[in-house]
Amino acid sequence: MQGFEESSSQTRKEPDIWNKGESESNTDINYVTNTEAFRLRACAIIIENGAVLMAGNNHDDYFYSVGGAVKMGETIEEACLREVFEETGVKFEIERLVFIHENFFDVGARRMHELAFYFLMKPQVHGEFMGEVLGNRVERVTWIPIKDFSSYSAYPTFFAEKLGNIPEYPEGIVSYE
Repeated sequence: MQGFEESSSQTRKEPDIWNKGESESNTDINYVTNTEAFRLRACAIIIENGAVLMAGNNHDDYFYSVGGAVKMGETIEEACLREVFEETGVKFEIERLVFIHENFFDVGARRMHELAFYFLMKPQVHGEFMGEVLGNRVERVTWIPIKDFSSYSAYPTFFAEKLGNIPEYPEGIVSYE
């Protein structure tokens, strides 16, 4: 698996990323005030038969990338694998990092700044995806045809342009959505 190289003279315990709640910390890496927020996300690009797997829930009227917050003490890659497993119930493997996305957007009166790392996942044999229940929010995943991506209310919007020709090397993207 390609990714960031780790260098350390200390031996550390690797968290068991496949079990919910087993990371070294349950603290998401984010910063929130009344007027602004920052969050660090690890995201997956899962493509099959010309479609990309996207998440949605019973509270929002749009789709978003599979992935979520990175927790303190967790690498970006560990967070990606954990989030994919939580949202699909399938143990995917990372092929490589393809996008680093810095996104600025508003949620109500709050200005958001999000830094997201997008990993292309290796093809995986699987059955139905299980989804995830978070309190009163039910999250499900669905396939969106890449050729029709721009006709959906789905984020990040750059997927419409970039997923048809995924770059060989990681690409940085800045958006104001």
